[in-house]
Amino acid sequence: MIKVIGVRFRNAGKIYFFDPAEFDISTGDHVIVETARGIEYGAVVIGPKEVKDEKVIQPLKPVIRIATPEDDEIEIENKKKEKEAFRICMEKIKKHKLEMKLIDAEYTFDNNKVLFYFTADGRIDFRELVKDLASVFKTRIELRQIGVRDETKILGGIGICGRSLCCHTHLSEFAPVSIKMAKEQNLSLNPTKISGVCGRLMCCLKNEEETYEELNSRLPNLGDLVTTDDGLKGEVQSVSVLRQQVKVVVTNNGEKEIREYKVDQLKFKPKRRKEKVSLSKEELRALEELERKEGKEGKSKLDDN
Repeated sequence: MIKVIGVRFRNAGKIYFFDPAEFDISTGDHVIVETARGIEYGAVVIGPKEVKDEKVIQPLKPVIRIATPEDDEIEIENKKKEKEAFRICMEKIKKHKLEMKLIDAEYTFDNNKVLFYFTADGRIDFRELVKDLASVFKTRIELRQIGVRDETKILGGIGICGRSLCCHTHLSEFAPVSIKMAKEQNLSLNPTKISGVCGRLMCCLKNEEETYEELNSRLPNLGDLVTTDDGLKGEVQSVSVLRQQVKVVVTNNGEKEIREYKVDQLKFKPKRRKEKVSLSKEELRALEELERKEGKEGKSKLDDN
């Protein structure tokens, strides 16, 4: 077991482990640590705890110091400089007539590097832009092309639920999302209804996937023949996944009627079959495009510590 603390460098960013050394560190403190990008200022989101050796990427670097008031002032000053760097970079992009959208500018704590995050439809030749920026800032320049999910994570926004976006507030890493999850939750497969602000499948489809898989495994499919506990046979008309209730068209005294039963009041073959979903050609093409983009999105490029 190794004693570690968890440090985060950006809002809802990935959490990295560091050795607390001999410092008395608590959740909420700010610390100065060495990362692959240089000396950085981070927030402690996980207090000192012991984890298994295999969960730690070696070598585990120690905390340099708990942030001092002077360090806090430097961080505040860096945030101000980032706004000016963003403005200057925007001007340079226009000057070089590059087809790219600047998303964010970021200084490392020691001012050893300035990072500019951008999105673009394809590859961009920004060599002349980098030279121009280096002559202005007199430090190392890095331009990093990110995906639309990362763009939304940085900028934030409001989801269709009316709340701040998960990726901007608490989701540190993007989980793989698929159309199958939407089907499992009986959601409309209209791409506009299952896509987030970023234009990709909503991350929250992942949240209840396991619950819906478990609940759906107990239910019959639409059209299945079932036997009720009162001796009637009928065909499943609809199911309520969360309530675990089934509406069945039964024949009683020669007349058909719809009755509602709890799933444990029915007998049926538990074997699941793939349900056919009726979609227009436009919706099918849009869903195929969504799945293609999901596959290309890949790993987040925001965190490289």
